[in-house]
Amino acid sequence: MRADRLISILLLLQNRAKMTTKELANELEVNPRTISRDMDALSSAGFPVIADRGTSGGWRLLESYKTNLTGLKAEEIKTLFLLPSLHLMKDLGISEDWHAAREKLLASLPASFHGQAQDVWDRIHIDTNSWRQSPEKVTAFTILQESLWQDKRLLIQYERVDGEQRERIVSPLGLVAKSSTWYFIAGVGGDIRTYRASRILSAQFTDETFERPADFRLATFWEQSSQQFIQSLPTYEVEAELSPSILSRIKFTGRFVQQIHLEDSLPNGWIPASFCFDTEEEAAQYSLGFGNQIRIVSPMRLKEIVYSRAKSLIEMLENDQ
Repeated sequence: MRADRLISILLLLQNRAKMTTKELANELEVNPRTISRDMDALSSAGFPVIADRGTSGGWRLLESYKTNLTGLKAEEIKTLFLLPSLHLMKDLGISEDWHAAREKLLASLPASFHGQAQDVWDRIHIDTNSWRQSPEKVTAFTILQESLWQDKRLLIQYERVDGEQRERIVSPLGLVAKSSTWYFIAGVGGDIRTYRASRILSAQFTDETFERPADFRLATFWEQSSQQFIQSLPTYEVEAELSPSILSRIKFTGRFVQQIHLEDSLPNGWIPASFCFDTEEEAAQYSLGFGNQIRIVSPMRLKEIVYSRAKSLIEMLENDQ
């Protein structure tokens, strides 16, 4: 295990020129002390690893040094043949290039690997579409994609959630696909913001260039911003009792429920449960959907809302007869 990690460190430094102890630790999923010990081991073994001090410091290899540890293992080769999301590649306009690259890679390998590649395709398929897919049209997708390689600022017009339209001059930094939804990451002033690509109504290049932040890592930014977004979501907790007849259906209603905790059955057979929703309205609609198969315990206000709506429904049905 340690030998594989030491090889990984050498390859990372060769491919990325310089990395900090923290970056290496995050990449290899170990603690920084482990990386420090690994660097001592590499240095003792005669590998030319150099530590640059200061705010822009990090670990690097002597410029003239190149490793010869680039042979691929059979299991590593298999991972290269996992089929990525075809519809996302089509969005990017690279599906044909990907297929061509895959065939060239396969042709460069010994014949013994050809059957293994087909075996991977026959056993693992990745589909990021949802069952009820409603593809979003991204009007300016081509320009958004092109802008990432030109380091020119864009003038975008986008529509906010409330329907208001605004213009912004942004510095393009990245595109992220979350499931089948694309997000555009861009610098605005001193901030980095995330825009839902389908809400960008138009985009055009400006003559103004910008310098891409040297320390910006798209995957790291997305992971951190995603966690912040999840933590900022509103929560509405509900205590209830469930009829045993709906246990198999409570997580498959088409409505979003963050978590469901079930307890042991009560003497009457009903099951205490805890739910967590984003809003009171979602909780009310979810509860009403199960009729008399869910008994709300708390909060009392939700119980009153469900009672009022159920009563109004009964009155409406009675008036229609």
